[in-house]
Amino acid sequence: MISEPPKSSRTVLLHYHLFKNAGTSLDSMLKKHFAERWVTEEFAHQNGNNTAKVEDWIRDLPDALVFSSHTAIGPLPQVEGVQIIPVMLLRDPIKRIISAYTFERQQEVDNWGANLAKSTDLAGYVRTRLDTRGDRQCRNFQTSRLAPFAPGDAPEVDRAIAGLEMINTRGLIGLVSHFDHFVDALVIRVRQIDPDFDADAVRANVSKTQDAPLDSALLDMLVRANHDDVAVLEKARNLLAVG
Repeated sequence: MISEPPKSSRTVLLHYHLFKNAGTSLDSMLKKHFAERWVTEEFAHQNGNNTAKVEDWIRDLPDALVFSSHTAIGPLPQVEGVQIIPVMLLRDPIKRIISAYTFERQQEVDNWGANLAKSTDLAGYVRTRLDTRGDRQCRNFQTSRLAPFAPGDAPEVDRAIAGLEMINTRGLIGLVSHFDHFVDALVIRVRQIDPDFDADAVRANVSKTQDAPLDSALLDMLVRANHDDVAVLEKARNLLAVG
């Protein structure tokens, strides 16, 4: 007996929301349009791979069309009958770290990052986070989030670039520095899910970054600690053909 082909159920958007990469602006415009069909969830890291939990999440919410998470990590989920469009925004790593520090200083929450930011200057914040075992907030953070898309023994930066290329092929990579360009591309992709989708380019959760030049020692420390992120960002610029 010839089996019937699998039924095509839906296409969904999966937003990998990286901290201080304009993800809140993206989520705001998606939530404005999709309302209850936009959902968010956070997951334990589980040694750098919680893909199975993300797959269950997508499978268990059949009416949802847009999924957003700060903590989804690992290879792209595979759910039978579902086309998953991954979306990720990237940013200049040093500007991202300054923005993270500024944001955490302003947060009215009681957690380690916010308390650290309130108790020290930018240099102290960066040095402490670089010295904290396993903390990637100030050390090639974006590389660490892209590399799990390409598991293996290759150097982390090579796997991150492979992950970047995969997302750019199967989904959408954007740059915070070219947010309007990203929104134009987003509208085209999201109309695969909802032909009526349009987007108002809003800015949400935006904190002002430091305009004054950084101390040369701090700048050198940040550049050395984020060498791979710089390479990933340059690759993204080349893929997107932007300056």
